[in-house]
Amino acid sequence: MLLPATVVSRHPTRSMFGDAILLLFLIAQLLDGLFTYVGIATFGEAIEGNPLLAWYIAMFGLGAALIGAKAVAVGCGTTLHFCARHRTVGVLTLIYLGAAVWPWMLIIWS
Repeated sequence: MLLPATVVSRHPTRSMFGDAILLLFLIAQLLDGLFTYVGIATFGEAIEGNPLLAWYIAMFGLGAALIGAKAVAVGCGTTLHFCARHRTVGVLTLIYLGAAVWPWMLIIWS
């Protein structure tokens, strides 16, 4: 039986925009994780502004908490990418850069 031509392919075409946005998202996650580690190692746990992450750090330690949090974020961002939600990943990237990476840069290098 032949399927109509309007059937959506299970393998969508690659999007250069989507791939670039995912790469920026992954870089933002990496930078956030590194800056959070340096910031907490330098200034102590009290500097962490995310209460949930601060609790994870207190319960599981800095390394395990950051690896777990970044793994969840990367997993969610990658899932959005594979669902072709590239604009959503782009907005999340801008939020991470503006609300997480930029403040850490100001704190660490000021």
